[in-house]
Amino acid sequence: MSEPTTGSTSELSTSAEVVLCDVRDEALSVDEVLGLVRHPQCGGIALFVGVVRDHDHGAPVTALDYSAHPSVVDALAKVCQEVAERHPVARLGAVHRVGHLEIGDMAVVAAVSAPHRGQAFDACRDLIDTLKSTVPIWKHQQFTDGSDEWVGLP
Repeated sequence: MSEPTTGSTSELSTSAEVVLCDVRDEALSVDEVLGLVRHPQCGGIALFVGVVRDHDHGAPVTALDYSAHPSVVDALAKVCQEVAERHPVARLGAVHRVGHLEIGDMAVVAAVSAPHRGQAFDACRDLIDTLKSTVPIWKHQQFTDGSDEWVGLP
């Protein structure tokens, strides 16, 4: 087998592009995010979809509401840019939902394209973990016993 004579397959000929950073009060689309991060030099796309589950820490959840600080889109854009600078990726994007969500609704979609799957997985994990720990979005959960709880408040 002969060695390739063109550039390295693990390097991109372009810098990372943040293609989506948004917060919306309507249903999210995996297809939209996936379509935006596709890149012809990339063989790996990692996608994370966070959905509302029916429990939290053993307590049954009936629904939840997400609220966000007015600076949320700027904070999300900063996270996306920082992750793009830390990883060898082509495109990345994230969109988070606010408002009332029912069990099974999509709360967040994050995706990253990279030359190889490992790079895409690493960058996508960094993106969602950093988003969850730093972007000012708060969750108000309602439980089946009538109680409620705020999560993520400063």
